[in-house]
Amino acid sequence: MANKPNVIVFFTDQQRWDCMAAHGNPLGITPNLDRAAQHGTHVYNSFTCQPVCGPARSCLQTGMYASETGVYRNGIGLNPDHKTLAQCFNDAGYHTGYIGKWHLATSGRGFVPEEARGGYQFWLAANALEGTSDTYDCVVYDNDNQEVKLPGYRVDALTDAAIQYVDEHQSDPFYLFISFLEPHHQNHLDDYPPPDGYREMYAGRWTPPDLAGLPTHPSAEGEYPGAVPTGGSTQQHLGGYWGMVKRLDEAYGRLLDALKSLGLLEDTIVLFTSDHACHFRTRNKEYKRSCHESSIRTPTVLTGGPFTGGGTLGELVSLVDLPPTLLDGAGLEIPDQMSGRSVLPILGGGGRSLADPWPDDVFVQISESGIGRAVRTKRWKYAVQSDAVPSGAEGARSYDEAYLYDLEADPYELRNLIGYESHRAVADRMKARLLGYIRDVEGYVPEIVDAVERQGGQRRVSDAEVES
Repeated sequence: MANKPNVIVFFTDQQRWDCMAAHGNPLGITPNLDRAAQHGTHVYNSFTCQPVCGPARSCLQTGMYASETGVYRNGIGLNPDHKTLAQCFNDAGYHTGYIGKWHLATSGRGFVPEEARGGYQFWLAANALEGTSDTYDCVVYDNDNQEVKLPGYRVDALTDAAIQYVDEHQSDPFYLFISFLEPHHQNHLDDYPPPDGYREMYAGRWTPPDLAGLPTHPSAEGEYPGAVPTGGSTQQHLGGYWGMVKRLDEAYGRLLDALKSLGLLEDTIVLFTSDHACHFRTRNKEYKRSCHESSIRTPTVLTGGPFTGGGTLGELVSLVDLPPTLLDGAGLEIPDQMSGRSVLPILGGGGRSLADPWPDDVFVQISESGIGRAVRTKRWKYAVQSDAVPSGAEGARSYDEAYLYDLEADPYELRNLIGYESHRAVADRMKARLLGYIRDVEGYVPEIVDAVERQGGQRRVSDAEVES
């Protein structure tokens, strides 16, 4: 491998983890990603730390939680005092490029002033791509803030631009970030528009179990007493959504093909991941911003360089762990500001082992249309929320318990156990974990009000299960 491997981030928007065959999807829509997962490193348990576009992007650009970046909701610009991935790679002599959706400036939906671009040298992007372009009308802005219309379906248009960038920078070590809008809904249509003909291939064929057993807009208690017809917009939108995922996988395959043809594949680290997932209005009145797997669990695969042959990584990995992982994979220093940790030592990268045990949980912040916090272990998920602060606030001083799920017995989160006396010990243990995260990341310890006790004939959880 070259001393300075190239690095590419292939970043999608609102993509569920279970689009992959590796996670049980039977439609065969991600053959390229599944093949990469077999030959590279598949981060099997990958989670966003903020299930909304702008905040998640701030986390991936800086390796910090959204409360640390200050971008805790959409519409807030990235703090120039926080060092970005682009600046880290710039300092190491890389050429850096950004293509696609930015969503981290306050300049409006179109062009982004140079000082608000996070240090990227090459620029072909729009602040809010969904506002400047449409499915077959991809409009972005260049380094001089001039409008550029790229031909083709939007995914293909951005991929073509990325391949051209790679071709033109073969002699440089480069770091390229490609940020797609797909499979996010097109806002003005409230639809998931795939390429022509792709919706028909997947409409009505397979519905993930968590979408097939939930009512529309569940009650505040979050309890789902039985299987019901799917709610939300699932059946209206799922066929188009799968079609968009299919085209993204084809674009990912084309990019890998281009790297292979140029002799760059082995020396280029490629990260495929997404900002958050999608629950199709089954958990609240929109598509994300909840603690559920359908909001926070994403597909994540690393290929090339030290990630070749890494296998399936079973540890719980947060979005904030990916920036230090990329820097570590390229042999660069990880800034002290980063809250995440590189996964490379888990894989034995460079002959190293973990200095400290890998965390057995992940922390999630929700701070826009709803205010909440959550912590997830391999077995349990515990979440709190607050209605006592205005929408769009960063956090709360007091939260109410909202959700407790046993992911071993109920992987699709159809049975909320919060408030059951049989699970009080679990809730208390998870509450302590969550308060620890809030204290360490946000700098204070809020009040968490216990849920009203409920009777439900649940088996009492053993001490061993409480700790699992």
